[in-house]
Amino acid sequence: MDIPILAETYSKMAPDRPLGTIRIHAAAGNPCRGWLIAGRQVSPVALGRGGIMANKREGDGGTPKGTFRPRRLWWRADRHRRPSTHLPVRAIRPSDAWCEDPASRHYNRPLKIAPGGDGDRLTRDDHLYDFIVEIDHNARPRTAGRGSAVFLHLARPDFSPTAGCISMTKSAMLHLLRQIGPDTRIIIK
Repeated sequence: MDIPILAETYSKMAPDRPLGTIRIHAAAGNPCRGWLIAGRQVSPVALGRGGIMANKREGDGGTPKGTFRPRRLWWRADRHRRPSTHLPVRAIRPSDAWCEDPASRHYNRPLKIAPGGDGDRLTRDDHLYDFIVEIDHNARPRTAGRGSAVFLHLARPDFSPTAGCISMTKSAMLHLLRQIGPDTRIIIK
């Protein structure tokens, strides 16, 4: 059975409790593409332009290697209805942003910004951040320069590389959201 059919076959199933583990790994021959395996769901993903890296640094374009946990789902309530998930959920507001400045005390944390302020604004004209799964990469302890704003989010139509995040189609994201919770381990290798 090929992968798209497998993913479609299980797309309507939602577990009563979250999966314990999901895995993400690079595709053979292309370090910027990969596969996300969540239970019986196998989905293509785009990875960072630097591939998966064990020694993630701010701005290197790498997707961090390691084991992480999802913290919460951020979603564009102005574009989509609230998705089904076991994660804590927060609607994205126009003032929501993420601090990517290693010199800031807010580094790798959400923050509020005024129009024209600095930060990775979570409200975007494109649809990449319509659904964002915040993961605990470089969260405790936060280390300046070790990478920020590493999310699971929606992919560009051409599945081009990300700046270090993991991106996927909307249908794969919605299916994944139904299967994960705060205790799900995200293994990136």
